[in-house]
Amino acid sequence: MKLHLHKSDQQYQINGVDSQAITINHQPYAQPLIISDDALSTDWFSGDWESLGAQALEAILAFKPEVVLLGTGDKQRFVHPKHLQSFLNAHIGVECMTTAAACRTFNILTAEGRKVVAALLLEKHLMTA
Repeated sequence: MKLHLHKSDQQYQINGVDSQAITINHQPYAQPLIISDDALSTDWFSGDWESLGAQALEAILAFKPEVVLLGTGDKQRFVHPKHLQSFLNAHIGVECMTTAAACRTFNILTAEGRKVVAALLLEKHLMTA
């Protein structure tokens, strides 16, 4: 059986995550961010969970996702459905999960060639904002 090295076109990969930082391409980021396989935005959101509304979420649409993974910190939280209307109108799925789960899922889906975008929040920002 022949084995071939598969080189991915994926520019960004998540290497690790904890409540303080998300490590992308071996560089830690200590702020909320949006990541796709070929783009990274580190100036996405600041505020507590209750202030995460439609305007902040609509910034994700610029990445043209098929699926959005919303990492909600160390515990799973859910966005009010009224804030997701623009995603529903565009037939874009949004999944809310812990940030660690969103990071793992992001790596799996991008490796499969899916157009996934992860919007990732860190617990330290949600608690202190």
